[in-house]
Amino acid sequence: MSLVKRCRPRRTRGLPALLVGALALATTLAGGPATAAPQGTLHELAAAQGKYFGSATDNPELPDAAYAATLGSEFGQITPGNSMKWDTTEPVQGRFDFAKGDVVTDFAQQHGQTVRGHTLVWHSQLPGWVGSLPPAQVEAAMKNHITEEATHYRGKVAAWDVVNEPFNEDGTYRASPFHTAMGSDYVATALRTAHAADPDAKLYLNDYNIEGLGAKSDAMYALASKLVDEGVPLDGVGMQAHLAVQYGFPYEMRANMQRFADLGLDVAVTELDVRMQLPADATKAATQSAYYRQVTEACLAVERCVGITVWDYTDKYSWVPGTFPGQGSANLYDENLTPKPAYDAVRTALGGDDGGEGGDPGALKVQYRSSDSSAGDNQIKPGLQLVNTGATAASLPEVTIRYWFTSDNGASTYSTWCDWSPIGCNTVTHRVAAVSTPKAGADHYLEVGFGSGSLAPGATTGEIQLRLNKTDWSDFDESDDYSHNAGTSYADAPKVTVYAGGELVWGIEP
Repeated sequence: MSLVKRCRPRRTRGLPALLVGALALATTLAGGPATAAPQGTLHELAAAQGKYFGSATDNPELPDAAYAATLGSEFGQITPGNSMKWDTTEPVQGRFDFAKGDVVTDFAQQHGQTVRGHTLVWHSQLPGWVGSLPPAQVEAAMKNHITEEATHYRGKVAAWDVVNEPFNEDGTYRASPFHTAMGSDYVATALRTAHAADPDAKLYLNDYNIEGLGAKSDAMYALASKLVDEGVPLDGVGMQAHLAVQYGFPYEMRANMQRFADLGLDVAVTELDVRMQLPADATKAATQSAYYRQVTEACLAVERCVGITVWDYTDKYSWVPGTFPGQGSANLYDENLTPKPAYDAVRTALGGDDGGEGGDPGALKVQYRSSDSSAGDNQIKPGLQLVNTGATAASLPEVTIRYWFTSDNGASTYSTWCDWSPIGCNTVTHRVAAVSTPKAGADHYLEVGFGSGSLAPGATTGEIQLRLNKTDWSDFDESDDYSHNAGTSYADAPKVTVYAGGELVWGIEP
C-alpha cells in the first residue's frame, strides 16, 4: 500500500499443479526447504492441501544468514519486495538492470521455490522519466518495459502482478501516467503484452482493501469480469491483505474469493500481515492470531485460492513501522526470528496441530450495532451477534461476550434484559460487572453468555437484542463508552470482546 510494498508471484490456471510439484521437489533437495519436521513446515502443510505458503523478501535481508535459512526452509514461494519494480529495473529509459531481481530468483532456484514477480505496472515507485513522458509516448514505453522484464524472467517467475493497485477506495481508477494516457484500457494492454512476453506465466491484478465486499472489491470484480468476457489473458486476482487488529476483519473474505473463482480465476493472498498499535500485548496478539487463522481458513475453503504469501515473515524486516508510525509487530516471527502465537494459529489452520475437541474458539468474532437512537438516555441497547468463521463447531456454553461502558452518575446496581433473539432469550445469560481497574471508557461491562447449544461453522447466532439500565433509571452518557459507536448496521466490533474457556479470542480489551 505504500512505497515499501512488496509483490509476490502470482498464478493462473494450471499453476497450482506447478507449485505443488515444486513443493514436492523442494522437500527432496538437499539445498531446498528443510526435511519435514514431525509436523512439517508451513509450506509443506499448505502443499498437502494443494496450496503454497510463501514470504516476501528483499535484497538487503538475504545476507542475514539466520533469516535466509528460515526463508529457504519454511516457505515454498517468495516475492521480491522491491527489486523487480520499475524504478529499480529501468531507472533510465531503455537502460535495464535486473541484477537485484536475479539475486532473488537465484535464491529461489537454489531452494526449490517458486517466485511471484512484483510488479510490472504500478503508479508508485516509478522513475521520474515515466511521469515526464508525453501521454502519446506512455503506451510504447509501458509495452517495452513489460516485454523486456517479462522476457528476462521467463521460466524463472511463475506468476506476475502485472497491474498493481489500479483502484481508489471508492472504486474509481487511480490516477497514473498509464491511466492518463490510455484510460482503463491500459490494464488489458499490459496483460496482453505480458502474455506475449511470457505465455506460461500466470497473470494477476493485485490490490489492497479488496479482501472483503465493498466498492473497491466490486470495482475489481467488474474489471475482472469484463477482461474475462473479452478474452484478455488474466489468470487471477491478488488480495494483498494488509490487515490491522484495530480494524474489523473482512469477514466476507471467503465469499469474495469465491465470486472471483466463479469467474474461472485463481485467487492468491499476496501480502499478508496484521499490524497493531504498539506496544504489543497478549490481547492484541490474540486478535492478530485470529486474523491470521481466518485468512488461512478462507483460502483453504476456496478451491481456487492457490496460496498465501506473508509480507516478509519477520518483524525484523517489516515495512509497517516505517509506514505507519506507532504500529508494528505485524508478522509471524518476531525481531529475533522466533515464531509468535500467530505462527501457531496458521499451523493449526493448515492442519499442523490437533485442534482439540472444543471446536475452534479462535475463529469466533462478534458484530455490533447500536439499537439506541440517543446516547444520553437512561438505557444502553447494544445489538450483538456472534459469528463462527472457522471450520468446526463452537460450544456456546464456553463462550462469553463483553460490551464495555461507563456507569457515569447514579446507582451502581443494574437491571439487564434480552428482548429478542432467534436462538431464544431463554438460552442467553446477561449481567453487568464492575471492572477491577477502571479504564478510559470502561468501568463496567455487560457480559453475555449462553446456557446451551453450539454454533456451526460459518453460522451466526443472529441478532441478540440487549438492554441495560441503572436501578434508579438515571441517564448514561454513551458517547465516550469504549464499545459504543453510533452505527445502526451490524459490523465487526473489535472493541467488543469474546472469550472461549476464559481466554480472549476476539477483540481488544480497553
